[in-house]
Amino acid sequence: MITVTEKAKTQLTHLMAESQYDENYFVRVGVQGGGCSGLSYVLDFDKELKAEDKVFEDNGVKLVVDRKSFLYLVGTELDFTDGLNGKGFNFVNPNATRTCGCGESFSV
Repeated sequence: MITVTEKAKTQLTHLMAESQYDENYFVRVGVQGGGCSGLSYVLDFDKELKAEDKVFEDNGVKLVVDRKSFLYLVGTELDFTDGLNGKGFNFVNPNATRTCGCGESFSV
C-alpha cells in the first residue's frame, strides 16, 4: 500500500479542483526507468483503469498503481513539501537503497 500525508492530500485535492477533474479521476503513481539513480517516480491524474492495476485509497485519495511499479512502491508514503529547499511531491520509499540529491530518482 502507498500512504498519503495530509499535506499531499491537500495539494492533490487543490490540483484536481484547479484542473476541473471530476470524481472519475484518480491519482496514478508509477515508476519508470531513468533519472540519475536508475528509476524515476511518475505521478499524474488519470481516469482509465488498466487490467492489472492495483487500486486502493488512503486518507481520502484514490490511488492506482500498475503491478510492476507496485513492487517498487509498496510501503511508500507520498508527501508534499513546500519548504525552503523546494516545493513538490516527495516519495518516502523504504525500498530505495539509494536516491539522488533531488529525490526524484532512486535505485533498489
